Amino acid sequence: MEFLNKKFDFTGCKIALFCGDKLLTILRDDKDDIPCPNMWELPGGGREGNESPFECAAREVYEELGIHLDEDCLLWSKIYPSVIFKDKQSVFMVGQLRQEQFDNIIFGDEGQGYKLMPIEEFLKSKQAVPQLQGRLRDYLEESL
Repeated sequence: MEFLNKKFDFTGCKIALFCGDKLLTILRDDKDDIPCPNMWELPGGGREGNESPFECAAREVYEELGIHLDEDCLLWSKIYPSVIFKDKQSVFMVGQLRQEQFDNIIFGDEGQGYKLMPIEEFLKSKQAVPQLQGRLRDYLEESL
């Protein structure tokens, strides 16, 4: 996972955060002008400035949920083609949240709400962002 602190050209990142055997999910705003409105997704977003992938993920998780991530929580990461920008890359990470981090969430101003969702429910939901379901499946298959 050495690339997580490198500055390379990527558009943004998403992070699957497990708390026990459940996944922290966010319900996107129900607005016509955003991708995947009213769907369950994972924390993360676009890169700002010259951020490394971990800096990007940590900032987004803090903005969205008020959680301070440290790199010790990371379990896995992989570079994927960007969903939004042709010929660009994005980074998908998997990490572990402590229960007290979840208990102290301060939900930001993006999205309608958040919840801990059973992993299978996220993977099977027709209301979850399909690319994120696929990336989570990749992790689960590789970690078996």
